[in-house]
Amino acid sequence: MSDLASYLFTMRLSSNCKKFGITLLIITAVLTGQLSAQELMQAGYSEAQAQAGNALYQENCASCHLLDLQGAFEAPALTGNNFSSNWSNRNIIDLLDLVRRTMPPQAPNSLSESDYSNVVAYLLSSNGIGSGSVTLDFNSGGLAFLDSNTSNGAQVAARPPIPGRAGTVPSPEARNQIPEIATVYRSERAVSRLFQAVTDFRNVTEEDLANPAAADWTYWRRAPQSHGFSPLNQINTENVKNLSLAWIWGMEPGRSQPAPLVRDGIIFIPNFGNVVQALDGRDGTLLWEYRREFPEGGRSGGLLRTLAMYEDMIYVATTDAHLVALDARTGAVRWDVEIADESLGYSNTSGPIVANGKVINGITGCGRFYEDSCFITGHDAFTGEEIWRTYTVARPGEPGGDTWGGLPLEFRGGADVWMTGSWDPELGLVFFGTAQAKPWMAASRGLSTEDSALYSNSTLAIDPDDGRLVWHRQHVPGESLDMDEAFEQVLVDLFDEPYLLTIGKSGILWKLNRRTGEFEGLRETVFQNVFSEVNLETGQVRYREDIQNMQIGEWLSVCPSTAGGHNWQSSSYHPPTQQLIIPLSQSCMDMSPRETTFEIGSGGNQGDRMWKQMPGTEGQFGKLSSFDIANLEEKWSIEQRAPYLTAALSTAGGLLFIGDYDRYVHAYDVNNGDELWRTRLATSVQGFPVSFAIDGEQYIAIPSGRDGGSPWRIGSFLAPELVSPVGHNALYVFKLNR
Repeated sequence: MSDLASYLFTMRLSSNCKKFGITLLIITAVLTGQLSAQELMQAGYSEAQAQAGNALYQENCASCHLLDLQGAFEAPALTGNNFSSNWSNRNIIDLLDLVRRTMPPQAPNSLSESDYSNVVAYLLSSNGIGSGSVTLDFNSGGLAFLDSNTSNGAQVAARPPIPGRAGTVPSPEARNQIPEIATVYRSERAVSRLFQAVTDFRNVTEEDLANPAAADWTYWRRAPQSHGFSPLNQINTENVKNLSLAWIWGMEPGRSQPAPLVRDGIIFIPNFGNVVQALDGRDGTLLWEYRREFPEGGRSGGLLRTLAMYEDMIYVATTDAHLVALDARTGAVRWDVEIADESLGYSNTSGPIVANGKVINGITGCGRFYEDSCFITGHDAFTGEEIWRTYTVARPGEPGGDTWGGLPLEFRGGADVWMTGSWDPELGLVFFGTAQAKPWMAASRGLSTEDSALYSNSTLAIDPDDGRLVWHRQHVPGESLDMDEAFEQVLVDLFDEPYLLTIGKSGILWKLNRRTGEFEGLRETVFQNVFSEVNLETGQVRYREDIQNMQIGEWLSVCPSTAGGHNWQSSSYHPPTQQLIIPLSQSCMDMSPRETTFEIGSGGNQGDRMWKQMPGTEGQFGKLSSFDIANLEEKWSIEQRAPYLTAALSTAGGLLFIGDYDRYVHAYDVNNGDELWRTRLATSVQGFPVSFAIDGEQYIAIPSGRDGGSPWRIGSFLAPELVSPVGHNALYVFKLNR
């Protein structure tokens, strides 16, 4: 084989195929007379592989190459003499490797090796090569198509073309495939690619997390208190009108609500599909990326909102219920641990936090009936080893275990941890919100609204060292309308007293003493009619009578809807003026409980919803309100038709940035709500804006994206004239035009 002379012929297989649209380099090999036909062997495959490859082809390739593989336009035939002769007497590994390295062209090597093997097996089958007992893989021997007529052919000199003379091979520098330019790091479930060395990253200490530099954004809301406030003031109320676009980075398609982190001018951003990328904050150059690979039959990727960082690692909580540490300089996997069994429905939507050297994460996907209920875990930051696990569902025989109406543990669903928590370094506590019990409505879960179902719909204060539950506050006991209180926990100090502010879908802003969880006050921020009693002295609420007596199949009319009130679009605390600015939503719904089968693996949401306009709002679905944290009085508010779909970002420059469903980014005066600047993006503005600085220059980074539960449905169902296109997920970065 050392005397093999290879003849390379190029053929465009596809340029537009939806997923397997590929450009293959068709390669033929002419063997010298030193090889005998007896030394050559046809590569084999199994019938199961061909069938699997057929399904892949039909789903992803037939739109370009047609159902019969005959091709159309720039997508040539993948069957017949032209195809087989171009591949005769060429090693099957060459075909497999080429397919892997070149398809799909937008993301080569993004599929599993078994998928690539199955597609090639289907091509062999379609070209008359029979199946056998051998499985085709990337270690297989043999030829793609055995042609004995050429086995003893004479050696032919390889001659590249030059102007005026035809050649037998392409020029050595010619290309018809995407070269691998990155340093590739592979792990069991991921591929990381380093494109440029990250030289300026400094390790993140615990002090950096507790008191981040003004130029950085090291927590999901910049600091562990979840303020969503930047102390940068270069961009201010006087010059914000000069804000202009610095650069854009296109992101992965799919549901997107990302919260970037920034350290030393490097942006770390999560994408749909469990892709994490590191970008140069100056110009958007890709430095490295991590791509999760999901096992066959498992999840195919999903939403990631947030990340965490500590020392030289970036932490990712993946859709398949793993926790992963990435090298911050290269994107390579440092460790990868399973938190829960994804086959039971467990998952992650938001990321972890780091507190006291522990990586702390709340799990989701707890709607189905299993004994392993929802929980929060603490992990060693350097190894991933689980140190403690605190369940968010009270277990029989333990405190709160009698609040589930006698239901066995396996039928106690819900209490997911949808959003990332907060950390008080001085008190040594972390705070997480939990979602409602599941199924959504009390009648569907075999309970009444009098069964409080601890620790659902609560704020939990936890010792980060051992997972001990220090205190809890259940905001809406027995919650029965999918109006969870599972969102950001904002930690503020007022007159040397530590407070916690949080708000959920009911639209009630809660104020607690964060040492003890003691109730300190509340404020209703939008119209609500679900509670017949809201006690301003104790914070206790009581459902109106028809909700208490709900029956399977009956419809209830309630305000607000499951979009909120308030949802995942986090508020921002502005310390200079002691204001909490909250993105709110104004809509209502009809809701009905379904009957539930109580058996292992059953469960789910079990509710039906229909959305409608909130009375008295004249179709103004979006609301932004500012509250004085001392007395919880509203200082100013804005209403508009388009729902706000980003978190709020306030700055020391006196500005409040936020984006909406109708593609607008707004900059408001934080003191009075006056709009000072706005611009329009390619699609809906959605996610978590951040601000950072490089070499003394301030930037504002704002993500765009689409889709995502009730907040998205309000716009698409009730304001359908506000059209935004798909396929434009991106990060937009602005700075002053000087």
